[in-house]
Amino acid sequence: MDVPPVDLATIRRLAAEVDTTALCDAAGDIRVMSPALRCRSANPVLCGPALTVRCRDDFFGVVQAIERAEAGDVLVVDGGGRETALAGELLARAALAKELAGIIIDGGYRDLRFIGTCRLPVYSRHVNPKAGTTTRLAALGETISCGGVAVHPGDIVIADHDGIVVLDPGDAVAQLTAAAGVMATESRVVERLAAGATLGDCLNVTEHADRLARGEPSKLRFTV
Repeated sequence: MDVPPVDLATIRRLAAEVDTTALCDAAGDIRVMSPALRCRSANPVLCGPALTVRCRDDFFGVVQAIERAEAGDVLVVDGGGRETALAGELLARAALAKELAGIIIDGGYRDLRFIGTCRLPVYSRHVNPKAGTTTRLAALGETISCGGVAVHPGDIVIADHDGIVVLDPGDAVAQLTAAAGVMATESRVVERLAAGATLGDCLNVTEHADRLARGEPSKLRFTV
């Protein structure tokens, strides 16, 4: 069966209009990477297809992945959560030159004096001045684990100030569209609150409490 092409232009346009919190509200089963992966650069916002690599205490695979990467890719590295640095300033500069969308490493990163002002989104679990070796080939373009979730090649990775989420490319447009709806509702709530409304004016607080008290299934929901 033919797989329909992924509309990256639409995905990027929609992703620019929503945030990861709305995505999580819209899709309860969305993959969320561990908050232990923290942004190390000046810009936390990224969106793009995953280019995956798995390595342990050796960053040659990261070098290979950057060489293979195309503009807009997000380099996602399964470093096993180890502290060894698998990238730093030089690899970030190479990624910038190739116009990658970002780098996410479940492992160590270094050269924060440069990275801290770098516009390339860079996330890592650790900061460590000691780099790994460059003597082992790594697994590129395979399903990996990063931040506690599975990441398949081509998965859509989105990150912002609140964290990192991973979307199946076939579901991404629908999930992003649903997230835009969540944000539109929240905007109406913000307007109501600014005008003096209470949470009870915007949510089914009383009804929800009554149903819970009776042991009935219920869901807190917006009423605006």
